[in-house]
Amino acid sequence: MTVDKEESEVLTPDSEGYAESIKRWSSAAEKPAGLVVLPATAEDVSKAILFSKANKLDIAVMGGGHGTSGANSTDGGVSINLSKMRHVSVDPETKTITAQGGCLWADVDNAAAEHDLAAVGGTVNHTGIGGLTLGGGYGYLTPAHGMVVDNLLSVQLVLADGSIVTASKSENPDLFWASKGAGIGFGVATSFVYQAYEQKEPISGALLVFPKTQIHEVLAFGNTLLTEKNGKAFMPAAFAAPPPALQPALIAVVFYNGTEEQGREYYEPILKLGPLADMTAVVPFPRMNEMLNGPMFHGVRRSMKGSAFLGPLDTKFAEEIFEDYEAFITRVPDAIMTLVAWEFMPYNKILEVPQTATAFANRGAYGNLLFGPGWTDPKNDDACREWTRVMSKKARANLEKAKARGTDATTEQSVGEYGNYDSLGEGGKVVFGVNYPRLVELKKRYDPENIFSKGPSLIA
Repeated sequence: MTVDKEESEVLTPDSEGYAESIKRWSSAAEKPAGLVVLPATAEDVSKAILFSKANKLDIAVMGGGHGTSGANSTDGGVSINLSKMRHVSVDPETKTITAQGGCLWADVDNAAAEHDLAAVGGTVNHTGIGGLTLGGGYGYLTPAHGMVVDNLLSVQLVLADGSIVTASKSENPDLFWASKGAGIGFGVATSFVYQAYEQKEPISGALLVFPKTQIHEVLAFGNTLLTEKNGKAFMPAAFAAPPPALQPALIAVVFYNGTEEQGREYYEPILKLGPLADMTAVVPFPRMNEMLNGPMFHGVRRSMKGSAFLGPLDTKFAEEIFEDYEAFITRVPDAIMTLVAWEFMPYNKILEVPQTATAFANRGAYGNLLFGPGWTDPKNDDACREWTRVMSKKARANLEKAKARGTDATTEQSVGEYGNYDSLGEGGKVVFGVNYPRLVELKKRYDPENIFSKGPSLIA
């Protein structure tokens, strides 16, 4: 296979750079591709797809490499590695950002900041924009502006037949609808256009560490954020064992789109508890998306499994989960890098968009819950993945019990599971819920041979 641009590359297992090209955020998701294509243009992506089809080779697409399911890797097939496609342009007049499919959120954040703008994007800035966007996308600006897909204006896709198309509200609207939540199953996204927003002032952010004895107080405060309507606050919290002590604790990352004084006043109910560590800072917006980079470093074995919790979270249930977490890392000491994350994100803006308006079907009056084991020894793979399955089932039962007590119509239709957090292979019916039938029909139209088979199944 030949490629047009001099900077594009095709690597075989014997090539210099091959080993680096198949590395992933989770080393457990790495597979030995038969061929790695590093395109510089959408045309080269098209060639890679057509070559793969002609030779009946499996296709995997790698943007930032953060997925833990193995969907961004292939054993013996063709890996389309987009890491050479990281150009970003900003139009300050229209407040729009155009970013190539291989960009990381750091690329977008930094380019936008040069024009006093910010986009809704990932909370870990070395995550790729492609997978996060095509799967829905939450960020610190979600309380003010909705989800990433709600701010996606258009996407350029290379389809299964090799054609290069633009999908937007006015062009290929059905494909655009599918892209906003199920895009991984419809093509290779080579460019995105996002709506951005004015962000001239720095923000107040902090990483706080609390002992397990304060779980109830901190998470009870988190419950107040779920219904907050000021659009300025968001608090992910996690059970983890941070260095140097490596003892189970509660970490809270607090975001406030305002001054340090305003942030401290808003979060005063938990700040007054006297956290073990208080790393409050007034920083430019891009720096906020770096705060979780430390614990989310590359190179260890990781898995993820998502669920959700209906607000208000029962803090006694959360305490049970903490005990389960403690027992797990005691039983499997190698899994000390495990975390359980509770995302206290105001959901008002998310619920403004109907459940069927995009393929994404996880809109609800709740926060996301993530079970994310991290370990080093392959012999612990089964134990770590099984733990996430068990915990996810426990969380799901709690969520369904809470929903049974009554909730709004949109939440009732919600799947209660963030597809981007699913590495354990839930089917399309589970991940896409009410939107599944329409997606099945669109899949037949755009990818009848299921060339893009790595996401939740859309084959009825």
